Amino acid sequence: MADKVRIGVIGVGQIGKHHLNTYDKIDGAQVVAVADINEAEAERVAAQHGIPDVYTHFEELLNRDDIDAVDVALHNNLHMPVTVAALEAGKHVYCEKPMAGSYRDAETMFNRAQETGRMLSIQLSSLFTNETRAARALIDAGKLGRVYFARSTGYRRRGRPYVDGYGSQFFVQKEHAGGGALYDMGVYHIARMLYLLDNPDVLTISGKTYQEMPMDGRRKAISGYNVEEIGMSFVRLADNIALDIIEAWAIHLDAFEGSFVVGSEGGIRLEPFGYFCNLTDDLNLNGTFDLNNFNYRLHQLRDNADAYDGPQHHWIAALQGRVELLPTAALALNTMLISEGIYLSEQSGREVTADEVRETSKSTAMKV
Repeated sequence: MADKVRIGVIGVGQIGKHHLNTYDKIDGAQVVAVADINEAEAERVAAQHGIPDVYTHFEELLNRDDIDAVDVALHNNLHMPVTVAALEAGKHVYCEKPMAGSYRDAETMFNRAQETGRMLSIQLSSLFTNETRAARALIDAGKLGRVYFARSTGYRRRGRPYVDGYGSQFFVQKEHAGGGALYDMGVYHIARMLYLLDNPDVLTISGKTYQEMPMDGRRKAISGYNVEEIGMSFVRLADNIALDIIEAWAIHLDAFEGSFVVGSEGGIRLEPFGYFCNLTDDLNLNGTFDLNNFNYRLHQLRDNADAYDGPQHHWIAALQGRVELLPTAALALNTMLISEGIYLSEQSGREVTADEVRETSKSTAMKV
C-alpha cells in the first residue's frame, strides 16, 4: 500500500470529529472523503479539515476505488451493517467501540472480515497506554509466571452520558447504544485485561446490573434512559483463569483501585502502575516504574514505536505494512460476549455459559 493511506470517514458527529482530529496528526493518513446524513455539518467539518469530498449516502463513498480504508464513527447499532458493506466493497475498516450493539452483530463483522481478507480494527485506546504496554512487556518477559486471575475496573463518580451533563441521549438508549456503562466504558477495560491474559476462551458468566442513583428529572424524561449505570461480573475463562469486573458510570464511592492481573510469580496493578513479587522467601517487592522513560526509550531505540502511540496510529501503520495489526477485533468480540453474558445472566438470575450467549444473541442492527 502507498505511504499515504487514503481514508473515508463515515459519521462526523462527536466521535467522528475526534477521529478526524487524530488523523490530522498522523503523517501516513489522508482523509479524502466524509459521509453523513447531515449534509450541512458534513460540509462544515470537511472544510475545517481540508477534506475535498462530502457524501450524504455512505454507499457513494464506498463505491470509490481510490479509498483504501474507512472509519465507521456511528452509533453502536449501525456498526455492523456499515462495516459489512465496507468490507464487501473491498475496504479495510476501523470501527468505533463497542464492536456492535450485540454479540451476534459483532460476530457477523468478525466473520465477514475473515471471509473478505480485509483488516478490521476496533477502537481500543486502552491497549496503547504506557501502563498496558509496560504490563505486556513484563508478562512477555515471564515476570508474572503463570497468569491466573485479573480484575477489570472502571469508575466515574457521576458520569452518565446526557443525564449528568455531557454527550447525547443516544448513549443511554438501548435501541441505539445496545447497553450502558459496560458498552461505553467497560469495553476499554475488559478488552485490555483480555489482551494481557492472551484473550482466553470464555466459559461462563455470572453478572448483575443496576440503575439506582437518581438523576435530573427533565433530562431523564427527555433521554428515555433505559440502560445500566453499573455492571459487574465474575467470568470463568479457559486455562483455569478467572476475571472479575465492575464498571460504574455513577456510584456513591471514591475512585476504585485500578485493574490488575496476577500470576504465580508476580502481579501488576495498572493504575497506579506497580509490580509486585517476592525477591526471596521472606522479602516482598512492591515496585514502581518511570513509565515516561519507558516510553522515551521505546521511541529512541525500537523500530516503529510510533505505531503504538494510539489506536489510529496503529491502524495506519498496520495498513502501511509496518507492523502486524493487534487482534483488536478478536478482543472486542470476546468483550461483547462477556458484556452480553452479563445482561443475559441478569435477566435469567443465574450463571450462563458462553454457548448460551451465542445461541440467544440477536441482531440489534438498525437499517441503513
